[in-house]
Amino acid sequence: MLEKMADFFTARVDEYDNHMMNDVVGCKEGYIKMAELLPETVVNLLDLGCGTGLELDEIFKIRPNIKVTGVDLSKAMLGILKQKHPNQDLTLINANYFDYDFGIEWFDAIISFQTMHHFSHEQKIQLYSRIYSALKPGGKYIECDYMVIEQKDEDYNFKESVRIRNEQNITDGEFYHYDTPCTIENQLKMLRRAKFEKVEMVWRLENTTIVVAERAMK
Repeated sequence: MLEKMADFFTARVDEYDNHMMNDVVGCKEGYIKMAELLPETVVNLLDLGCGTGLELDEIFKIRPNIKVTGVDLSKAMLGILKQKHPNQDLTLINANYFDYDFGIEWFDAIISFQTMHHFSHEQKIQLYSRIYSALKPGGKYIECDYMVIEQKDEDYNFKESVRIRNEQNITDGEFYHYDTPCTIENQLKMLRRAKFEKVEMVWRLENTTIVVAERAMK
């Protein structure tokens, strides 16, 4: 039985950090790598699907003065993030990032960690286009996510998602938790379709993969 996205993560909030750090191969290393990839010039950062802030734990270690806006569906997870970092410059938004207004040319960088592998190509392209617009010229979007190599694996997961949603009579557009990882090739294509001038895969450990997309300077 599929669960609504916010309900899924809220129900697992107490064990979430331990699960991501110890059970999902590549995440522990990925949090560190994402922090290392963040340009030193970044002052204003947007974190989409920030959850309890495991990636921010690493970022704050090396960038304690960075200003962060975090958006997440789970109020409980945002509460844990705030408790961990009460003295950081954190603006936390309990919202669906597909609906939240990012602004135009507002952020130096935008990140997401293990949050994009639940959505269709169309949904991602629309979101990536908004991310592009929200970045200042020269800004970077860094995504660490669950990605696959073979197209057949992507196709299978999307077909299963459709089948299960139909069985549960879930309306299109409602966010329920089911993993639909895309291939690395398709991820890069979607980012290019969203107008990013430079996109590349920069790191991978098993299925945990980091891609970086850059908006060109004017």
